[in-house]
Amino acid sequence: MRKKVIAGNWKMNMLPNEAINFINEFAPLVKDTNNEVILCVPYTDLFYALLHVQETNIKIGAQNMHWETTGAYTGEISAEMLKSINVDYVIIGHSERRQYFAETDETVNKKVKKALAVGLKPIVCVGETLQEKEEGKTANVITTQTKLALEGLSPENVKNTIIAYEPIWAIGTGKTATAQDANESIKTIRKEIEENYGKDVAECVIIQYGGSVKSTNAKELFTTSDIDGGLVGGASLKPEEFAKIVNFDKE
Repeated sequence: MRKKVIAGNWKMNMLPNEAINFINEFAPLVKDTNNEVILCVPYTDLFYALLHVQETNIKIGAQNMHWETTGAYTGEISAEMLKSINVDYVIIGHSERRQYFAETDETVNKKVKKALAVGLKPIVCVGETLQEKEEGKTANVITTQTKLALEGLSPENVKNTIIAYEPIWAIGTGKTATAQDANESIKTIRKEIEENYGKDVAECVIIQYGGSVKSTNAKELFTTSDIDGGLVGGASLKPEEFAKIVNFDKE
């Protein structure tokens, strides 16, 4: 039985004092959950967040990283830097990184390999645009992105990778894929993994859904056969709302 993993992606929000206040309010609300809880925070919040989640069940993730260890990459942060302060997770290949910062399937793959090499757990984002959806290309887009992101990994490494299916047309728009459609897309991703790494690996891989997840739709989404939790954007900035999503199975 795969564990539900629910991660908040704060994007470019929250100053350190706001992050501390959030954690102090949020932690007691989720202390009894059986689900994995992750906050993926801006770089400037990482140290403060890590200090304040001690003695809690909350894990901390970053939102991006570089694939090189050191070098002339002004403004970048390495996997080793993240690992040195005990970050657990890192988001890789979010559609906003692909759209605004020239992230490609090749750089995603480099980052995934590097994250795993230093002991970080990558959350790899895949998803189709509205145009691709309307042209019936969803399955092709998400399987290709998944295959290229995982290329060259061992089966054991694939097991330690989380995939987040985030249809780009649903991110921050208020639109959400139906639970049935999201589950079918995630089944498609799982089938792609099975074809390349075997059924045992495919059954172990955590595949989340992201795209306007709210407390009102979390239970419907997360109780389907193949959706293993969520990567939550805007709703993860509100302690009570995000706690309701984490505690979807206690309602």
